[in-house]
Amino acid sequence: MTENIQPLVSVIVLNFNAKEFLVNCIDSIFDSNYQNFEVILVDNASSDQTYQICKEKHPKINLIINEKNLGYCGGNNVGIKKAKGEFIIILNPDTVVDPNWITEFLKSYKQFGDAIYQPKFLSMDDHKMLLSSGQMINLFGFGFSRGKGTFEKKEDKKTHKIGYASGTCLFTSSSIMKKLDFFDNFLFAYHDDLDLCWRGALVDIPSHYVPKAIVYHPPEGFSFKWSNFKFYLLERNRQYCILTHYSRSTFYKLLPSLLLVEMFVFIFYLKKGMLSSKIKANFSIVKNWKHINQKYSEIQKLRTVSDKIIVKSFSDEISVPKVVINKFYNNFFNNIIKKLSIFTKKFI
Repeated sequence: MTENIQPLVSVIVLNFNAKEFLVNCIDSIFDSNYQNFEVILVDNASSDQTYQICKEKHPKINLIINEKNLGYCGGNNVGIKKAKGEFIIILNPDTVVDPNWITEFLKSYKQFGDAIYQPKFLSMDDHKMLLSSGQMINLFGFGFSRGKGTFEKKEDKKTHKIGYASGTCLFTSSSIMKKLDFFDNFLFAYHDDLDLCWRGALVDIPSHYVPKAIVYHPPEGFSFKWSNFKFYLLERNRQYCILTHYSRSTFYKLLPSLLLVEMFVFIFYLKKGMLSSKIKANFSIVKNWKHINQKYSEIQKLRTVSDKIIVKSFSDEISVPKVVINKFYNNFFNNIIKKLSIFTKKFI
């Protein structure tokens, strides 16, 4: 990044029936204090025409209309491949950005270099409520937002390492995206950001939290909500990441604990009335075993960092939204996960 010259930043917004959220998001981007950016609006075959309103209001937008819904991964990959910027920002359409967001990302990049960055997420409804102060990975493949639902306290304002950067708003260089071969289209949606950043960590590309870059987001995103399809994708993609990112040696060391976790996840899906989603997720893993083995070989061939180092930054606990599980079961499940994680890490 050349001193005193503003590098081009490509902001990619993937839309799927976001309606009024999209207009507010695009307006806030164009209100940014940073000047040298392009907006690539990718529409994933929406049934509404809100993207046309945005294009009319902001003619500079590079509008791409997909013929079918390619999911989060495929849709964003279309935008990334069209981007001209030195830097890439992936931004969900149900967000509103602070005017200084790009500037703060670039400040952190200048200090820490090649990495994947996320902002501080605050609630649109209450700007003092945290939605994420960084994403964390658990040993058993669960991802969660640190600090979600808590109120802002005096915190360290410095950029620091986290488990992974949220795909709701993700900043990195275009060269890193190319090095990591973009998002994994197989995932379609959910755990896509965890997958990308975990693959990054395996080749010594860390993830960072930038607290001075601020993005506002609804407490629960608009897409998919908590549906059978979302639960299916979350569980299938969690298993996919475990099977492709850990070495086989680590996986076999994890296996006894993973089987116990599998039992509790099975009970959780049963209690939620979504057992069919769990069974479908497991079936998809078996059905795609050849692809999983191929992906495993690709990732392991490129990796430069051992699992022993990677898991040191993994959280022993997880945080599950209240709308998904009540406090009693959350504490019960967390207690088991924590003990299993601490115990299992000793053998890796």
